[in-house]
Amino acid sequence: QKAAQNLKPIVPIKFRISSRTDTGVHALCNSAHVDIQRAPGKPAFNEKQLVYSLNYHLKPEPIRILNVYRVTSSFHARHSALSRTYIYRLLMGCAHFSEIPVFERDLCWAPGGGYLNVPAMRDAAQFLLGTHDFSTFRSLNSETAFRSPVRTILQADIQPSSGFLSHHYEHRGLEFWELKFRSRSFLYRQVRRMVGALVAVGQGRLAPHHIKELLEMKDARAFPPNAMAPPSGLFLKSVEY
Repeated sequence: QKAAQNLKPIVPIKFRISSRTDTGVHALCNSAHVDIQRAPGKPAFNEKQLVYSLNYHLKPEPIRILNVYRVTSSFHARHSALSRTYIYRLLMGCAHFSEIPVFERDLCWAPGGGYLNVPAMRDAAQFLLGTHDFSTFRSLNSETAFRSPVRTILQADIQPSSGFLSHHYEHRGLEFWELKFRSRSFLYRQVRRMVGALVAVGQGRLAPHHIKELLEMKDARAFPPNAMAPPSGLFLKSVEY
């Protein structure tokens, strides 16, 4: 918003963002909408001007404007979204946190205990697909009482992935995997709790059918203690309209 004020609008610019993320979570792509009113007689900004101008003033910040589109006045970055896609990056094969490549620090999670049982995790992920009451898979916050716990998971995939500069250290037996989740919207910390439960399945601490049982409990207190995945491996990948 501070960068946008350099455009000298006659009304302060307020960004309406599509999705909020926890501290430590990353966004490969997020969306926001703004209304920009210029002084009478000044032409409207075109898309390219806005990209270049905003990025110029954002230079010191870890954020970049990728694209700008003109939209109708009824468009809303949050309410008009059809779905949101998150990915969670796991690193397997680390016996100790010091083995995490330095370029991957704070960009993945390396759970302890060696390699994970991916087939069991995939079996467990199938229970998350579809429409469910996800009360067990949300953290409680001030909005809990006002938001329905029912959500529809459209996609829950677990696929091998590549790391940054991974060809330099693939000889060390490190493996990157991505868990991808797509839904119209998610509950508070829902993705991190789903990932944590699936990793517990991969470690053999839970069986795949326990995911179904956790869903049926509909109680945030039933979630295994200390099982929530850390924020560092989570990325908002895209918002679809």
